[in-house]
Amino acid sequence: MPQTDSLGRATFHHIAPLSGVIPTDREIRWLKHLERHGPQNSQYLHELSRDTHRCKDTSLRQMQKLRAGGYLCLPRQQRQTAKADFNRYVYDLSKAGEAHLRSLSLDEPTVRPDGHWWHAYLTACVTGSIDIAAHHASVRYIPTHDILAIRDASLAIPLSGKRVIPDQLFALDYGGRFRAFALEVDRATEPKHSPAARKSLTSSLQAYRVLLERGLAQHHYGLKTPLLMLWIFTNRTRIDGFLELVAAEGRLMQRATLCQVVSEARVFSAPSNALFTNPWQRADGSTVRIDRA
Repeated sequence: MPQTDSLGRATFHHIAPLSGVIPTDREIRWLKHLERHGPQNSQYLHELSRDTHRCKDTSLRQMQKLRAGGYLCLPRQQRQTAKADFNRYVYDLSKAGEAHLRSLSLDEPTVRPDGHWWHAYLTACVTGSIDIAAHHASVRYIPTHDILAIRDASLAIPLSGKRVIPDQLFALDYGGRFRAFALEVDRATEPKHSPAARKSLTSSLQAYRVLLERGLAQHHYGLKTPLLMLWIFTNRTRIDGFLELVAAEGRLMQRATLCQVVSEARVFSAPSNALFTNPWQRADGSTVRIDRA
C-alpha cells in the first residue's frame, strides 16, 4: 500500500514521523477535548478553538503536525464508509497524547463512550458539539467524571438486579443554575419491543420511568437538579414511533424525555449548534431549549 500520494504527501495510512513536536496551548485544548468526549473530526477541533484561531487551514496543518509527532491517531473504522476519501479525518488521542497530558498533570479520569465504534463516535459528536456551542455561549459544560465524583459513583445505576447505563452523562451550568442530562443515541439498531432480555426502546423507557419515579438517579449521582433524558435519533420516522412509546409511560416521562434528530451524514461535517440552540421535542407536543436555564 503506498505510504504517500503522487505528490509525496501524507496519506491516511502513513505520515512521516516528526520529532521535537511540543503541543501549544491551543493544541492542548484539542487533546483535552478528545480526552473528554472521544474521537472528533478535524472540523470539530477547529471549531473548538475558533475563538482564538480563525484560520481553518492552519488548524488542519497543526493537526497533521500533532499526528506526525505521535500525539494524535486516525481510527481505522472511519474508513468503513462510502467515499471515505472525501470525508474529513477523524482524530483521537494516541498513547503518546495521553502520556503528554499526564506529564503536565492535565489528565483526568474521563468517561468516554464505549462499545461499537460508530455508536461511540456519534455519541462523542453529540456531546462534543454541545460542549463547543456551550463554551461559545459562556455556559459551562460539566463532563461525566465530574458528576460521578460527587459521590464516587459509577455511570451504571443499579435497578432491580439490573443496571441502567446512559450512553453519556453531562450537566450544564448557566451561571449558578444547573441542568443534568442522560444521553441516549439511537442508530435504529434496537427494536421498539423485545420479549427477550435484549435491550429495546420500551425496556429503556420503562427503566428510566422507574428511576424518575423513585428519584434513584439523583440519589445515585448526588444530583440536586432533576435529570432530563436526551434521545438522539438518526431518522424522523423512528422518532415519531418513539414519542408514542414515551406518551404511554405517563406525564413524568413526557416532561423529562427530550428528542432531536441528527443525520449520520453530519458526523463528518461541522459540529451542529442545533443540538444546543434548537428546541428539543417532548411527547406532549411542547419543546424545551437547553441553551438557557
